[in-house]
Amino acid sequence: MEKLKNQLITEKSIRSSQQNQYTFHVDSKLTKTEMKNWIEQFSDVKVGGINSSRVRRRKKKKSSSNSKSIKKMIARLRANYLIPLFLN
Repeated sequence: MEKLKNQLITEKSIRSSQQNQYTFHVDSKLTKTEMKNWIEQFSDVKVGGINSSRVRRRKKKKSSSNSKSIKKMIARLRANYLIPLFLN
């Protein structure tokens, strides 16, 4: 999928993956329902809910261009489901 940029792997996202929550960087135009349908279709899991937020990029000192924001989505899966790409 072109709108799904990459998975976010940080200490916090690894801890939350143990509670069936997976974090992704996505295209800013992607909606929650599109993300839910895509995860359920390609990973064969059931999504309980999705939270989304926009994260501002840090502005470099010498850069004159405006910094774009990044959209981050956290998918919460239902019990007894997990995404095999993420190993606990």
